Amino acid sequence: MRTVRLGSSGLEISGVVLGMMSYGDPERGSHPWSVGIDEARPFVRRAFEAGITAFDTANVYSLGSSEEITGALLAELGSREDVQIFTKVNGRMRPGRNGAGLSRAAIMHEIDASLTRLGTDYVDLYQIHRFDPTVPMEETMEALHDVVKAGKARYIGASSMWAWQFAELQRVADVNHWTRFVSMQDQYNLLDREEEREMHPYCRATGIGVLPWSPLARGRLTRPWDSSGSGTRADTDEFGKTLYRAHEESNRSIVDAVAAVASERNVPMAQVALAWVAGRPAVTAPIVGATKPHHIDDAVAALELELTEDEVARLEAAYTPREPEGF
Repeated sequence: MRTVRLGSSGLEISGVVLGMMSYGDPERGSHPWSVGIDEARPFVRRAFEAGITAFDTANVYSLGSSEEITGALLAELGSREDVQIFTKVNGRMRPGRNGAGLSRAAIMHEIDASLTRLGTDYVDLYQIHRFDPTVPMEETMEALHDVVKAGKARYIGASSMWAWQFAELQRVADVNHWTRFVSMQDQYNLLDREEEREMHPYCRATGIGVLPWSPLARGRLTRPWDSSGSGTRADTDEFGKTLYRAHEESNRSIVDAVAAVASERNVPMAQVALAWVAGRPAVTAPIVGATKPHHIDDAVAALELELTEDEVARLEAAYTPREPEGF
């Protein structure tokens, strides 16, 4: 597994990040398809043994239980310095005032709560989980700066938002000499390439690492278009149901192209789709989920799969402009 720098920062991470959203208590939060610690353990160990050292979770995943599982399983692997832990803040964690969002009150409470659940003194990357238009940018950025200066986070990052919002947050940090974001975690895959218009050029120009979520488009790029995608997650993932509903003709053609290239290479479709994401100029490391052993194997193999210019052109040919999703 190759090692990459997160943007222009000094943080070294693995070329693939394991997403931990699939692991949690299905009775907590809004992820009834999540699996518990015993089922998660072999995937986390398999990922670590394959060279994946970066693990991404969020306070809101399964209402904190994903962080609990992440912390417990990573502690079993060895030294804290051998792994990089990413988590996020913004989603509602409790009822009442300051139970969600990016106010100073929420951030200061949630970083301590996350560290307790993770069983660690610090996270390597603390990310804002979307933009909060209800809080002044100065308040959010100063609070994040104080989290870093307190040693509770090594670096800070952001997740899906408009490019102008991200740029303005960075400007606020710059003029006040506060900590800047080093990463953007956004949705990016062959079925949603809108980040290529503004966000990715901005990230490349300013040294921001890009950590795409859903690089396989919720599994739509891993199987023929007409094959069944039913299952516990597909049936209960309410957020996932809001994605990739439009542009069916274009999406079908893209999936067909992935299937054709995969057949010619004699590899799974997932490897082709992931290889495309990992090979894009702005991308640092894709975030992949794993609920079957071959998910990790495909992710590792995808980093070694070099697509030709002709193959890339075929995969991209049917794409049509669309409204950004997932903000």
